Amino acid sequence: MSLKQWADNGWLRPHKTSVEEIRNLMMIINRDLKDAKGGISDDWRFGIAYNAALKLCTILLYAEGYKAEKALQLYRTIQALPLILGKDKKDDAEYLDTCRSKRNIVEYDYIGAVTENDADELIAFAKELKADVIDWLKKYHPTLIQPPSIH
Repeated sequence: MSLKQWADNGWLRPHKTSVEEIRNLMMIINRDLKDAKGGISDDWRFGIAYNAALKLCTILLYAEGYKAEKALQLYRTIQALPLILGKDKKDDAEYLDTCRSKRNIVEYDYIGAVTENDADELIAFAKELKADVIDWLKKYHPTLIQPPSIH
């Protein structure tokens, strides 16, 4: 499927983003990646790293002119990753969806569902995804970025 087909199905709606909106999301990502480094529980580190990765997926959707509808918003935002960056990112979307479920457990059900390694792995993943998103923005939507503010 394509993003257009998703929109036709009512899963996405049009969204006009701006340099300021992308910059603000990047600032949230930078903050979250910094805060996830340590000094708090692995559960929270994981949740913060997940938030950074989710915001990166949000940037991709916004840059393409869409926003996920409220129903299944986080799921659709993550699942759009391979539609935008390419089919080779399908495993990344599946990994992030697993992280979404795990984050929900530690957020709402019980503590200790993630390990230090889980948190470290997600932080590293989010950093790599950030580099991919920045490269993609530079290539396909250069007018949406201001390099000094996103690195």
